[in-house]
Amino acid sequence: MRAWLDDFKLSHPLVIAGPCSAETEEQVLAIAHELKNSDVSIFRAGIWKPRTRPGGFEGIGEIGLQWLQKAKAETGLLMAVEVANAAHVKMALEHDIDVLWIGARTSVNPFAIQEIADVLKDTDKIVLLKNPVNPDLSLWLGGLERLYNAGIKKLGVIHRGFSTYEKSKYRNNPEWQIAIDLQNRFPDIPLICDPSHIAGKRDMILEVSQQALDLNFDGLIIETHTDPDHAWSDAAQQVTPDALKQIFIDLRVRKETDEADDFNSRMNKLRTQIDDIDAKLLEILGKRMKVAEKIGALKKEKNVAILQSSRWHEILGKMVLEGEEKGLSEEFILKLFKAIHQESISHQEKVMK
Repeated sequence: MRAWLDDFKLSHPLVIAGPCSAETEEQVLAIAHELKNSDVSIFRAGIWKPRTRPGGFEGIGEIGLQWLQKAKAETGLLMAVEVANAAHVKMALEHDIDVLWIGARTSVNPFAIQEIADVLKDTDKIVLLKNPVNPDLSLWLGGLERLYNAGIKKLGVIHRGFSTYEKSKYRNNPEWQIAIDLQNRFPDIPLICDPSHIAGKRDMILEVSQQALDLNFDGLIIETHTDPDHAWSDAAQQVTPDALKQIFIDLRVRKETDEADDFNSRMNKLRTQIDDIDAKLLEILGKRMKVAEKIGALKKEKNVAILQSSRWHEILGKMVLEGEEKGLSEEFILKLFKAIHQESISHQEKVMK
């Protein structure tokens, strides 16, 4: 699965870059020429744009594929587009597009993925699957399996974050653990991060990109535009080619490991400490649930409802403040204690039945 990535013979992570949307032939060619002598290996441009609500710019359509052909001929960069259905795939193949990615809104639909897989059967094109909009690892894996079963060997995945109703500093919450879980299950499938869609704003692109590289991602896909403030779609999250080149300079690509004896010795000691603390955490959580069961028994005795909203909000507010004092983010504290609270409710429900 990783062979196609190795074919690039890169000394740095794979970089895919280009505008969110192909707008005009001049715009496509100008950006492609700006990127051809950088670390970019693949040029991306949206031809068909799935918009959340009607009325927005939904892509230039098939004519944009001709612009990409011209950009490839002039720059030598490989070309990538998003495909959302079988018709898109057929047109992309007719125009010899090198890389096809399946977007988050499409990857939630097994029927659409299967139709795309059927058209791509046994293709030698690179096919990248973005995570679904909702945090569902099994749905992401299912899409991969459909593509693999169609005989597509040059597969990769793009982590673009997940939609959430709750407010966050991100446009789409990264939920890094989901991508890590996929990577652990399929270590031979290249994992690419989309910091543009995770961040939603250009001043966070470097931060998110660095987090991805620190987690051993294989590449980045970054939206790039010569005049991002006037882009026809997703203006806030696009960077200029010069800004992209500066990001490459500022990024620190880390080694996967270090074989030195000193490193391994110190790392083993630290991991032993982590293992010990994790065991203690589980022991404490187990004790907490025992207390929750006693609370449930008391509520049952007095015929009191399980959920006590005022008490819950009091605990949550207190824990956020105490967590901040210990260097823990509010986002982490909220996730942690919501999970603990839900488990406590489950234990109380068992007692009250």
